[in-house]
Amino acid sequence: MNDSLSALYKTVVERKENKAEGSYTCYLFEKGIDKILKKCGEECSEVIIAAKNGNNEETVLEISDLLYHLMVLMVDQGIALEDVMKELDKRSQKTGNLKTFHQVDKNS
Repeated sequence: MNDSLSALYKTVVERKENKAEGSYTCYLFEKGIDKILKKCGEECSEVIIAAKNGNNEETVLEISDLLYHLMVLMVDQGIALEDVMKELDKRSQKTGNLKTFHQVDKNS
């Protein structure tokens, strides 16, 4: 599974380094961070809608779109895939880390 993410990341890096005519990835890099962030937001919303509609096939497609756009964001910002994978590995080793929320005493 990680091989697919690695291959996608390498392709995105290649597109940033070597412009290819007609490449959507190159188009995103040319438009800059605002366009990349807009697409990440749009794809995130589409994941939510597909999941809310209970359409797993559509949800898988939208998650794939979101992951692609996040990869473009990572490359644009100089974030290595390895850094994200290390953080995920760290988090997977944690157990019993349910966050507790600060409760406000409204009587004080």
